[in-house]
Amino acid sequence: MKAGLNSPSWYNEYMLALAFLQWWYGPGWFRAWNSLGARLKRTYYGFSVPQLSRTLFAPWRRIVSLGGGSLGERMRAMVDNLVSRCVGLVVRLITLFAAAVIIVWWIIIAIGQLVIWPLVPIAAIMLIVRGVS
Repeated sequence: MKAGLNSPSWYNEYMLALAFLQWWYGPGWFRAWNSLGARLKRTYYGFSVPQLSRTLFAPWRRIVSLGGGSLGERMRAMVDNLVSRCVGLVVRLITLFAAAVIIVWWIIIAIGQLVIWPLVPIAAIMLIVRGVS
């Protein structure tokens, strides 16, 4: 049988391309969008954002000095505890800032992905046509 418009091979290739485009503009795009949510959630909980927010002013590594009986020992304990809390605050703020930067980065990547997603099949066809001619 000659290859042409009536051959079963042409029909199969056409249906494969149609199925790909149907997936690309349907479930594929939906999965790309859902992957953003998964990445954001993984980053949010990976950096322990809720726990860091709750314990923002907690002492660093629970290092707490207990004051003795004299006023000097109490003052020293108070200063030690204040320094421990300041160190804890700074470390937690840096970690929260890093989490925020990564979350914003994922959002920028996702917006780019969602904008470029529908253009990829069109670009592939255009590149094939340009390469052939």
